Amino acid sequence: MGDSISFIIIIITVLVSLLCWQKPALMDKLTMNPYKINQRKEYWRFITSGFIHADFTHLFFNLFSFFFFGLQLENIFTVLFPESGQILFVIFYITAIVAADLPTFFKQSKNPHFNSLGASGAVSAVIFAGILFFPTEKIYLFGVLGIPGFIYAGLFTWYSIAMDRRGRDYVNHSAHLYGGLYGLVFVTLLYPKVWLTFVEQVKAMLW
Repeated sequence: MGDSISFIIIIITVLVSLLCWQKPALMDKLTMNPYKINQRKEYWRFITSGFIHADFTHLFFNLFSFFFFGLQLENIFTVLFPESGQILFVIFYITAIVAADLPTFFKQSKNPHFNSLGASGAVSAVIFAGILFFPTEKIYLFGVLGIPGFIYAGLFTWYSIAMDRRGRDYVNHSAHLYGGLYGLVFVTLLYPKVWLTFVEQVKAMLW
């Protein structure tokens, strides 16, 4: 794979979201609905729900975060695993979408009215996986305010929770938390030594 997988994911997510905003029936078909998955065996919803968003703000914030963390994480995967890095990155992203929604699926499988959508679970996985490798690298909000990666990760989680509590936007609060946890576990199993460099970088910044 010669091209950046991260850019391909961004383009697909934007195009699918834009299309679904114009076609509500399609959005309903792709949305995460545990009841319909359980009753109708519509398993594709686990994955397709990660490529659609409720509105422009939801889309922008997810892809803004993914842009910074995803590109770097993809590069790290390709450095650590030259022959399979990009394939591993795709597997990581897709499985993160599913893993982030599984707890919700089991909890809401008998509730026909529950829906959720968005890449937040997978993006959380990418962010928390990314900060294990580069915790102190700064993310510049609007090109001005520089925030260390591990602090930005906390702010991202706070924002996601706050948006979820507004309600009626189909954003799944638990997916953010389980997605972040999945990111930590995946990278830890893939490359356990990452924790040594993580601690060293944070210590160097604080002391």
